[in-house]
Amino acid sequence: MKNDNICALSTPAGAGGVAVIRISGENPFYFAEKMFIPAGKTAVKDFEPYKMYAGEFDAADFKDFGLLVTFRAPKSYTGENMAEFHVHGGVAVVRGVLKRLVDLGCRPAERGEFTRRAFLNGKLSLSSAEGLIDIINSESEGQVRAGYSLYREKLKGKIDALQAELKGVLAEIGANLDYPDEVEEDGVKEHAAAAFARAGAGIAALKDSYFTGRKLAGGVKVGIVGKPNTGKSSLLNALLQCDKAIVSDMAGTTRDVVEGVIAVDGVKFELKDTAGIRETENAVESVGVERSKRVLEEADVLAVLLDGSEPLEKEDEDILALTEGKNRIVVFNKLDKGERADFAAADISISAKSGENIDKLKEMLFNRTIGAGVDVNGEFLTEQRHYEALCRAQGALDRAKDALGEPLEMVFSETEECWRVLGEITGETASEDIVEEIFSRFCVGK
Repeated sequence: MKNDNICALSTPAGAGGVAVIRISGENPFYFAEKMFIPAGKTAVKDFEPYKMYAGEFDAADFKDFGLLVTFRAPKSYTGENMAEFHVHGGVAVVRGVLKRLVDLGCRPAERGEFTRRAFLNGKLSLSSAEGLIDIINSESEGQVRAGYSLYREKLKGKIDALQAELKGVLAEIGANLDYPDEVEEDGVKEHAAAAFARAGAGIAALKDSYFTGRKLAGGVKVGIVGKPNTGKSSLLNALLQCDKAIVSDMAGTTRDVVEGVIAVDGVKFELKDTAGIRETENAVESVGVERSKRVLEEADVLAVLLDGSEPLEKEDEDILALTEGKNRIVVFNKLDKGERADFAAADISISAKSGENIDKLKEMLFNRTIGAGVDVNGEFLTEQRHYEALCRAQGALDRAKDALGEPLEMVFSETEECWRVLGEITGETASEDIVEEIFSRFCVGK
């Protein structure tokens, strides 16, 4: 493993009040001694770790006043010796300090290299690193919660427990194969069957949590559909509480999909206001209609909007037929104009214009996708990679169960495969390709 000295800007690029430049490796203190002039009498080599010191940074072409903090291995983010330069966030300042570091022999870090070193040094698991990515890229409280749960190794704890269960089976089978006269085969199989049942239940629980977890972490896709002029754009604006979409009495005003994002109980909901679905000879409008139909297929839930102040028309019936069987909420709009009672299948009546029942609609969207009464602070599986690994682990476990009537060597092989696949989640048995792909998602400096 390389432990040469690397450096990068850790805070976002661009002008700002403070920029943090991170250095990690065998001897980052060399660069601190070369570039930092302490304001006090203590020399850099005598600085206490984890304590900030004020002084000047000499970038050769200029100086800047800032703060220096050092970290000693293994008690650092990467597990290596580290130093952080806290300088003013001007673009020229950052560029000059980094240039000086490189001139002194420090290598610019690659994407995610600091976190990769933390993984290789045992400071965090692969799943924890994925949680950190989710936190960095979060747009909602739900994403932060899901990412933080991963980062704090809560999933790793469950995977470790499952692997320990399987490790016990492997140990017993190994003992029987080595000492068949001393370790009874029937007893080994009985213990294995019980362990497989416990492991299977644990894997199933994690898998089942994925379908809610991926929405908590990635957001819920909501399609607002209906014929032209039912108030879809007004509904989008009411949900967003701003004028994002153009509102007009003229049918067909919306020619493309208009998007917006809201948070409901900390969960991100991606709203898509579609062009009115109808037969049309207008070439531009027809493109919008086709895009609207794609939204029907991609959405987690549909808000099917009808004009509640008018009798249903054939276009309404066509849209209801088109969305039949999908996860949908049938919404009567224009409650402010009065409501007709000729369509019993409506789930809710609203007024996008006045805002009446908009909060109730948000609650319905949440309940239809996340679930009524779901604790969003709970623990959920959120990563597709983890879900796919659990599916493969479940397959190996099922084969191990089926092999209990066969020689123990077959049980051992499938149990070991299940253990190995589970280890891919935490990184214990992950291939180099998996590791590379995950750390390539990080930006430089992380």
